[in-house]
Amino acid sequence: MFNIGNSKPTPLIAYIVAVEQALGITAEKQFLPMQPGDVPATAADTSALEAWVGFKPNTPVREGVGRFVAWYREFYGV
Repeated sequence: MFNIGNSKPTPLIAYIVAVEQALGITAEKQFLPMQPGDVPATAADTSALEAWVGFKPNTPVREGVGRFVAWYREFYGV
């Protein structure tokens, strides 16, 4: 099993903004303090994936989320 990411921490707000842009809407956000179990930063270590299959992910978050939203809408007809 491989953890696929881009080896760099990405703030949650970057994902939210990418979803907003892909959907053409603005989310109603409620910013709260860190919750139990939250981690301040995380990043995928993709070195095992690269060593195993020679692939190093490099798709920007905005592009990847946009592609996923487009696929989801087409697949589910929404």
